[in-house]
Amino acid sequence: MKNIAVIGAGTMGNGIAHTFAQNGFKVSLIDISEEALKTGIETISKNLDRQVTKEILTDAQKNETLLNIKPVTDLKEGVSEADLVVEAASENLNIKLDIFKKLDEFCKPATILATNTSSISITQIAAVTKRADQVIGMHFMNPVPVMKLVEIISGYSTSKTTLNHITKLAEQLGKNPVPVNDYPGFVANRILMPMLNEAIETLYNGVAGVKEIDTVMKLGMAHPMGPLQLADFIGLDVCHAILEVMYEGFKNPKYAPCPLLVNMVRAGKLGIKTGEGFYDYSESRKAEKVSDQFS
Repeated sequence: MKNIAVIGAGTMGNGIAHTFAQNGFKVSLIDISEEALKTGIETISKNLDRQVTKEILTDAQKNETLLNIKPVTDLKEGVSEADLVVEAASENLNIKLDIFKKLDEFCKPATILATNTSSISITQIAAVTKRADQVIGMHFMNPVPVMKLVEIISGYSTSKTTLNHITKLAEQLGKNPVPVNDYPGFVANRILMPMLNEAIETLYNGVAGVKEIDTVMKLGMAHPMGPLQLADFIGLDVCHAILEVMYEGFKNPKYAPCPLLVNMVRAGKLGIKTGEGFYDYSESRKAEKVSDQFS
């Protein structure tokens, strides 16, 4: 595999594109929004600058990485020569199903189709294609260039050949691929999201304040970031969407989003991305300070 297409220039998409490009792959970064593509490339450039400052990369490697990325607004053009497509669009089932129907039509017969979904069924996504054996989950962690874990999720029809290809590819990226089965939330979010939701319930019930809850988990459980701050970093809308998928998938009330989380999402208080969540990020330097912990 040499040619990679990444769909979505947001936080996960630009991080995935960055990682592939840094490891010598040619990457088409695809988004319908030119503004999103511009922002995505700027984010990659800034993150590369941090790596140069920390002497992880040289200036020459930074420039080579950027040259490996081609921004594209047309889906068909962007995926036509891809050996692998990694979809990193919104965590919305209907959007993903529509994308995969088009990918099945636009891509070469041998192209493997991967999704970065953190909770949605790989089997359900694969079912809208005529190549279910070549559809797989690659759940990268945020920030992608830094975090080593990649959950590799096989759907019901995913072939062992596809699994082996993607496992080896993840290793080429310097990641630690971990195979998991196709159930809502997989492993990472099945464990993480109920914890974050319980932290929000604890706040909702008035047991303690935001900083107090986060301090207990950081000092008492050795977490690098408190659960409420982490929820802000992930995006409260993303947390809400994942919990909804798990609640729908298991029909178990323990996965139901806390009413406080529901109301915050309705109010547009989504965390760092909107400048306000459980913490106030209205000053850009505050948001940068949080993000820098993961750089």
